[in-house]
Amino acid sequence: MPAPATPSPTDSIALLIDADNAPASRIDFIIAELATYGVVNIRRAYGNWQKPELAGWQKVLHEYAIQPIQHFDLVKGKNASDMALLIEAMDILYTKNVGTFCLVSSDCDFTPLVLRLRADGKQVIGFGGKNAAAPFVASCTRFLYLDEVRTPAQTPRQKPTSDQLKQDTKLIQMLRRAIEAQADADGWAFLGGVGSHIANQGSFDSRNYGFPKLGDLVAAIDLFELKKTQGANGTTVQVRIRE
Repeated sequence: MPAPATPSPTDSIALLIDADNAPASRIDFIIAELATYGVVNIRRAYGNWQKPELAGWQKVLHEYAIQPIQHFDLVKGKNASDMALLIEAMDILYTKNVGTFCLVSSDCDFTPLVLRLRADGKQVIGFGGKNAAAPFVASCTRFLYLDEVRTPAQTPRQKPTSDQLKQDTKLIQMLRRAIEAQADADGWAFLGGVGSHIANQGSFDSRNYGFPKLGDLVAAIDLFELKKTQGANGTTVQVRIRE
């Protein structure tokens, strides 16, 4: 699967919301986050808008210029919104100049769609809950848990301790391998290169662990050393595995 091209601030983004499986209360965070990737030119939310459960979304649609797409439940307990989102995503892929897709959902049924978009070189940013299935999360270029991340105005959640982080074997192995892959003869690796190496492997964001930046997460684990160097182009940060 080819790695997506580095986005520019002017890249066009398609925001597709599965309103049945996403909280309307986090739309401000979603929009602000996507602004770092480009311009959200396509904004659509799919659902049966006759349902009282979607009242929260109805209150924010106009404020954020999101187009509601109506789909009635064809069978009790089933809805056609997921299929409509998938079809329109493919239409956008073939007819619009969009470099980044954003899927707001916790539904693992969208995993094949994400894989198809990425196979075409598109970046896919996912937003959802902690109940999102691992295959769906891993298939995205980046996935953010909406019930984990906090905005500056919100009370930050308690960060995990070093011991708790070290128990996450997958996290520790991922960091070790990325550092080893980028390290020089003395074992030091530039933190930016480590972050890029991790991002190329799959969905990862330090905020899902309660830390705003990768450096903060690495520093919280006492298995690694960090050093900062002031140069003509600013401060560079390097990391290596502690002996």
